Amino acid sequence: MQTIDSLDALDALYDEPVPASLTKVAKKMTPLYRQWIEASRFLVISTVGPEGTDASPRGEDGPVVRIVDEQTVWLPDWRGNNRIDSLRNIVRDGRVSLMFMVPGCDNVVRINGQAALTADEDIRVTFAKKDKLPKTVIAVTIGEMYFQCAKAIMRSQLWTPVTEKPAVPSAGQFVKEMKEDFDAVAYDEGYPEYAAGRMW
Repeated sequence: MQTIDSLDALDALYDEPVPASLTKVAKKMTPLYRQWIEASRFLVISTVGPEGTDASPRGEDGPVVRIVDEQTVWLPDWRGNNRIDSLRNIVRDGRVSLMFMVPGCDNVVRINGQAALTADEDIRVTFAKKDKLPKTVIAVTIGEMYFQCAKAIMRSQLWTPVTEKPAVPSAGQFVKEMKEDFDAVAYDEGYPEYAAGRMW
């Protein structure tokens, strides 16, 4: 495989950026970007660290982040699998990207910025759910924000209703592929009940 190893070679393959792709960039929260982000219950957070990159889905039953001010959003870290790859990266390298999605909408809104982690109880308690607190809160300082072109979601038909469940592996099957004696059926059957008490 022949690889592209210079920016000049890369630039030669593409036209100039579409003007709107540059003018759409905001350096702080605007009223319309606020409206989108407050409607978003799901995002993907991307981080980078010494071991490489990480991208992690985050979801909520309301707005997935809290807008603190025009430069800051807070993202609570609820219960997960305790790998904490994203958090480890943030402690060592604050660069972060957030991609906000809204079901049924073809655009995606991105924030690129710097993240810091806090376990400050005065902040954590403001996110209390069913008497539970997030272990930490990710504070993101906005460097830039903009909407992504809708073509990726349009091409993938991401929000098109499915008439039958796709034939893809289950979570239990993924584990069993790595650990042969794992009971994938019991894991998959029991997971909804297990997860119900561990959402927060």
